[in-house]
Amino acid sequence: MIATGVRATARIVAREDGRGGTALPVLEGDGPLALRRTRATGSEARVMLVGAMSGPLGGDHFAVEADVESGARLRVGSAAATIALPGQAKGESRYDVRIDVADGGELHWLPEQLISVCGSDLRVTTRIDLAGSARLVLREEQVLGRVGEEPGRLTSRLTLRIAGRTVLDQELACGPGAPGGWDGPAVLAGHRAVGQLVVVRPEFTREPPAARMLGECAALAPLGGPAVLVTAVAADGLRLRRVLDEALASLG
Repeated sequence: MIATGVRATARIVAREDGRGGTALPVLEGDGPLALRRTRATGSEARVMLVGAMSGPLGGDHFAVEADVESGARLRVGSAAATIALPGQAKGESRYDVRIDVADGGELHWLPEQLISVCGSDLRVTTRIDLAGSARLVLREEQVLGRVGEEPGRLTSRLTLRIAGRTVLDQELACGPGAPGGWDGPAVLAGHRAVGQLVVVRPEFTREPPAARMLGECAALAPLGGPAVLVTAVAADGLRLRRVLDEALASLG
C-alpha cells in the first residue's frame, strides 16, 4: 500500500450574537486539527488551534478556514509551533489557510511559528479576502531548521484581497531546491527566521503610515488601500517575534 498522507480541515465561523459579543456557530476540526474556544474578552471570541499529532508530514494536506461575519470579532492562536517533518509518503505536504472577513468584522490571526525541519517539503498558502471596512492583524513566522540543522524545503505564498482588489501577492521559497539566492544578501542574508505582519484598518486609507525601516532587519510598507505590511528577518524565532511585536505596537 502506498501512503498518501493525512487530510484534515478545520473550520471556524464567527457571528455577532446580538448581545454585544461574538458567537461561534461553527467550530469544527478533524484529525490532527482540533479547535478549542477559550475565554472571550469583551466582544471578541477567542479560538486556539491545537495540533493533536505531529505534522504536517510528507504527503499531508491540512486546511484551516475562517469566516468572520459582519460585526463579529475573532482572535485565533495556536497552542504550539507547527513543525513540518519528513514522512513516509513521497511528495510535498500542504497547509492552506483561507480567511474571509465581512464589513465591520475584525480578525486577529496570530498562530505560533512554523518550523521547517531538515528533509521536509511544505507548501503554505494563505488567502485572505476582506470587505472594505473589515479589520485584520495577521502574523506569519517561519523558522528554517531547528538549532544546528539545515532547513527543509519551504514555499510560502500570501495573498490579500480587499473589496475584491488584490493588494498583496507574494511568495518566498527557501531550502533545498529553492531558486538560487534565497539565502543571499538580497533575501535572507544568512538569517534563519523570517516573518510578515499584515495590518488592515479603514483609517489607514485617510492617514497611511509612512514607509520606514524598523531597525536593521525589518521594514514597514503601506499597501494599496487601508493596509500595511511589515517584513522582517532575524537570527532566530525569539528575536523575530520581538521585532514583529514592536512593529505592531508602533502602529498604535
